[in-house]
Amino acid sequence: MLSTVETTPVLAELAEKIQGSLFTDTVMRTLYATDASAYREMPLGVVIPETQKDLETIIRFADQHALPLIPRTAGTSLAGQVVGKALIVDVSKFFNRILEINEEESYVWVEPGVVRDVLNVELKKHGLFFGPETSTANRAMIGGMLGNNSCGSNSVVYGSTRDHVLEVEGYLSDGTLVNFSSENPFETLKGLKEGTRLHTIYSKTLEALSDSKRQQEIQDEFPKPSIHRRNTGYAVDMLLNTDAFDSKKAPFNFCALLAGSEGTLCFATKIKLHVDKLPPKHLGLVCAHFNTIDEALRANLIALKFNPSASELMDHYILECTKANPEQRQNRFFVEGDPGAILVVELRSDDPNELASQAKEVEKAMLSENLGYHFPYITGENVKKVWDLRKAGLGLLSNLPGDEKAVAVIEDTAVDVNDLPAFIAEFNVILSENNLYCVHYAHAGSGELHLRPIINLKTKEGHKMFRHIAEEIARLVKKYKGSLSGEHGDGRLRGEFIPWMVGESNYQLMRELKSWWDPKGIFNPNKIVDTPPMDSFLRYEAGQITPDFKTAFRYQDQDVLQHAEQCNGSGDCRKTPISGGTMCPSFMATRNEKETTRARANILREFLTRSPQENRFAHEEIKEVMDLCLACKGCKSECPSNVDVAKLKMEFLYQYQKEKGLPIRSWLVGHFSSISSIASKIPFAYNLVMGTPFLRRIANRIVGFHPNRSMPLLANQTLRAWLKNRPSISSNKAVFLFVDEFTNFNDAEVGRKAVLLLEALGYEVRTLDHPISGRSFLSKGMLDEAKELAQKNVELWSDLVSQEVPLVGIEPSALLTFRDEYPDLVSEAWVDRAKELAKNVLLLEEFIAKELETKRISPNQFTQEKCLIKLHGHCQQKSISSLVPAKKALSLPANYEVQLIPSGCCGMAGSFGYEKEHYDLSMQIGELVLFPTVRAQAPEVIIAASGTSCRHQIHDGTQREAKHTAEILFEALV
Repeated sequence: MLSTVETTPVLAELAEKIQGSLFTDTVMRTLYATDASAYREMPLGVVIPETQKDLETIIRFADQHALPLIPRTAGTSLAGQVVGKALIVDVSKFFNRILEINEEESYVWVEPGVVRDVLNVELKKHGLFFGPETSTANRAMIGGMLGNNSCGSNSVVYGSTRDHVLEVEGYLSDGTLVNFSSENPFETLKGLKEGTRLHTIYSKTLEALSDSKRQQEIQDEFPKPSIHRRNTGYAVDMLLNTDAFDSKKAPFNFCALLAGSEGTLCFATKIKLHVDKLPPKHLGLVCAHFNTIDEALRANLIALKFNPSASELMDHYILECTKANPEQRQNRFFVEGDPGAILVVELRSDDPNELASQAKEVEKAMLSENLGYHFPYITGENVKKVWDLRKAGLGLLSNLPGDEKAVAVIEDTAVDVNDLPAFIAEFNVILSENNLYCVHYAHAGSGELHLRPIINLKTKEGHKMFRHIAEEIARLVKKYKGSLSGEHGDGRLRGEFIPWMVGESNYQLMRELKSWWDPKGIFNPNKIVDTPPMDSFLRYEAGQITPDFKTAFRYQDQDVLQHAEQCNGSGDCRKTPISGGTMCPSFMATRNEKETTRARANILREFLTRSPQENRFAHEEIKEVMDLCLACKGCKSECPSNVDVAKLKMEFLYQYQKEKGLPIRSWLVGHFSSISSIASKIPFAYNLVMGTPFLRRIANRIVGFHPNRSMPLLANQTLRAWLKNRPSISSNKAVFLFVDEFTNFNDAEVGRKAVLLLEALGYEVRTLDHPISGRSFLSKGMLDEAKELAQKNVELWSDLVSQEVPLVGIEPSALLTFRDEYPDLVSEAWVDRAKELAKNVLLLEEFIAKELETKRISPNQFTQEKCLIKLHGHCQQKSISSLVPAKKALSLPANYEVQLIPSGCCGMAGSFGYEKEHYDLSMQIGELVLFPTVRAQAPEVIIAASGTSCRHQIHDGTQREAKHTAEILFEALV
């Protein structure tokens, strides 16, 4: 099936032959033009095969037409492995089955699109575990891990992917179906027909590696065997180190060569992996603090004597970056002061007492060498927080506001662990001589540091430095007989330096090897060997000039383009529902790259950089990719780079609609409050239409909503009207109530119970006539209207609200505008006032939790009855605030048990789930986790949801009524 507006006859012919989809339009080619590296090159097209027959057809067709192919899974490669002028073959969507788990023989068969963490969730049920754990493990796929020979933090115990690959089934570039496993290659060769591709591969490989001179050259020139993380070129040294050439060695297996070959030799369709028994039950981290990186590296040698399962370094720069990230700030609980570096030493044992004792011994050993000053010992649930902090480092490194970025250019060097302190000392001298500084982010226990210098690649000087520093460090790595790539691969970044690293003769052997396997250069050409210059096809051009964008939002210390450029392609937005979190709901449901947060940042960057139009936002291509963004705000907190795509979408719509006009439906949604105000004069008439299915379907069709979507009904009396007609209590404890537009018109009963609850707890609830929040305007890019409301609200509330008398709200999407969008919308003169006001604007749950901590509210004021509550968190509440206060508030009654539903976005997201073209996806998102979890609950279990859209979605999807915290606590009063 062909989906394209720009195609070629050849690709159109291929599209007719496959069941899957083939794209050659500008949008899809743009989205696949980059990965997580510094490179950008437009591919010929993108094909998403659905069956193995599709794959075979694509490969045979490519061989027939000399069409280059690039295999791709999650696209998180850091050396440009999946970037190039070829047809991208994305197997991440349909080749994601776990085919067999064998407990007795400890192996698993998987397809290349299986996510590493998803695999381990399934393996855990069988008491098994796949060891290699990259920082991208919640989206990295086994095919990509095979291609890069990925390792991870625990490689000191579990090694690399290569150590676990038992068998690979796949296709050679001529369409030959092959299977590689442990074998006697000489015996295999005898059974192969001369002239076939397989015969060439076996005969030429065995002939080359049997040559004694060649063997000596490999032993002399390749990285030290003691460096387990070594991905320099093709692993011919691993093939040489087998029983085919030394009977005392491990069995010969071409899988050792395929691991790290970056899809240049064989297209894997099935992979058999060795898996281990689950690691010891108890785990503890010694998070040793040091004044300098050198101290940490010397302490690492001490740590390794205790056989840790990991020893990982975080430098001061990464720790500093995490201070500004909302999600990672919570993970810094163990950090004391501002250390120069932290070494995280992971220990495991089945005995917790033995584990604690070992941790003390590690601390004692380091202190005996005058190394370290603080040694917090972390166990239990907090362990994940430490590793999340460390894993977030990769994305956070790109979280610099200007054009200077921490660039992946020398980020994957590996040396013998004993050489590491001296290597880093020389490395830092080179940096100093070039007036560079660098982030140290590393697998110290394995001798590998991910070192990223700060370079501006938009300048000619930056381009020169990109090459210069790569050359300098390549020479240094060779001096220590290290590997220029430890686990990230050569790709097009390091391929140019392979002759330096292994010698010209061994490099020519690699070129020959590629020709034996793939003589036409079909599979991922110009990677590892024959690569283009490493400073060509970069994402940013030297001397690149960007116009001055006049935007509605302000972007702290940057412009709108620079904010989009904070996305470095690390792909955190490709998480599955199993991984947890909110970002990105549309991708979780569709599994399409086009629906990732990364795709939206990429399309904006592309057109804001390269568009010839005066209004660079006014492109249908951007609209197409932005369309399925639910503006859930998950990316604002969960993206390590804090790329706020919801904000970017609002800005895009605002700029786009300046030229293209505002759709009628968007006008209606934006003016929800005004329309509701009119309708509330005769609520019975509105409710008659919207409460009658036949009439509602007609009305929905007229405005562009889906006929199956129920509509929220109007309250018989608005909350504002109710408040005006009743006396308020007087108390020395007081709050202002923000009467948001959604609660006022639709959920007045929730508002009434919030007021009655606060009064019952002894608080005076003050109200006044105030502007609406403007959330509906924001959602439709009507930023002039939103800006006016933001200004009025900040001016109104700034002198009234304080820490003693806060502004409390009920609906998260409305109230959190004060803390999220308002500071970026108000006039420059009011920014500081807006930020100060935001500190004292609290959700009802936050206020109650805060008052509970100061003992101004007591659990004795609530029932003693038992109750189970399942809590679904509102997306913006999770992103801008936290669910911790909600859980604390709902746990006020002594015997109320609150369990979080591990759901992301409910799928409604304001008007998104009402819109006819988005309804099906909205329900699909709900079905990922939320709906099945709610349906599984007994009738007496309370479903809690603070968001009005969330409660509506739960009702439509499960026919269960969800309650706001205010309702639950009011009903629990005694």
